[in-house]
Amino acid sequence: MHGVTIDKDMGINTWAAFAGSDDNAIVDGDFAVTEDELQPVLKSLLKEKINIVAIHQHMTHEEPRIMFFHYWGRGSAKDLANAVKGGLLVGGLLKVSSPLQN
Repeated sequence: MHGVTIDKDMGINTWAAFAGSDDNAIVDGDFAVTEDELQPVLKSLLKEKINIVAIHQHMTHEEPRIMFFHYWGRGSAKDLANAVKGGLLVGGLLKVSSPLQN
């Protein structure tokens, strides 16, 4: 943006935090996606009963346009993790940077 590389060190990141037990857990987090990724990722999460709390922007005039949203959900830890993973897969975010192995 304006000749400056914008990355995770400047807050362009996606994260998830889990709490509770294997059977009764909560997940809370943020996604950073492009405008084109926004609707497919939202639909993927909503289909898995993940609640979308807010959709907003942090910057102006960036290219590509980055959208941020907050989410949360409750259920089994495995189901929640799979729901978030589904959003990452739909958005193509796993191929960007991930500790997960294929």
